[in-house]
Amino acid sequence: MSSGVVASLHGLRGEKIVSPTAEDAAQLLAARLANHLRQRLALVPFAHLALSGGSSTERLASALTAESSMAALDWSRIHVWMVDERCVPANDPRRNANLIRELVARVPLPAANLHPMPVEKADGAALYEAELRAALAARPDANDRRLDAVILGMGPDGHSASLFPGSPALDEQERLIVLNDGDSVTLPRPRMTMTYPLLNRTHFIALLVTGASKRSALERAAASPLDFRALPVTGIVPAPGSCLLWCLDQGAVSDL
Repeated sequence: MSSGVVASLHGLRGEKIVSPTAEDAAQLLAARLANHLRQRLALVPFAHLALSGGSSTERLASALTAESSMAALDWSRIHVWMVDERCVPANDPRRNANLIRELVARVPLPAANLHPMPVEKADGAALYEAELRAALAARPDANDRRLDAVILGMGPDGHSASLFPGSPALDEQERLIVLNDGDSVTLPRPRMTMTYPLLNRTHFIALLVTGASKRSALERAAASPLDFRALPVTGIVPAPGSCLLWCLDQGAVSDL
């Protein structure tokens, strides 16, 4: 990464790595994720990975296939959760669950280890939070009851997960999963989403941000790293014991 790029992204928290192409950025992330999950599985009986939808997941899918160390992991000990979901019928192609199923089909993940969000239920957010809390509570170390890894993207408006600019979920401080609604939430809405209290305590937080359409939001996030209500991605602030990695490509940073 050139010194000019380092300076332009200085305001962003965490480690920044710029790759030549989006495919290279996704491949680097896949390798880092595999290494992290391997390390976590040496410490805990089960690892918990959360994936978001959108272009970041699409990019990661092919990278997972190419990354041999991902297939070598003991996927019977890995559980995959969803960062967010659109509240649409199960057969709707806009459901993130369908995309994530395609992604994890590339690795030997048992079907029971994939946890889709129950958006069809009125109390789905509370049910999903209870399911996740119960899974994490199985760990004997109370200080380690957190997700092991989460893969996020960023929209052109600076949103991440389904945390949109000016939306109510940005101010949530206790709930781990909520329904987020409001004029700034992209249709279809509401969206079920993980919140900052859960995301920011994850051991390994990765943002895969690629392409020229993300350049403006990335520039604004670097210039205003505390403005999470206007740029929700800046609300991703790793807690003690957590780390944040930005996997970027030249398309996202070339004019910065």
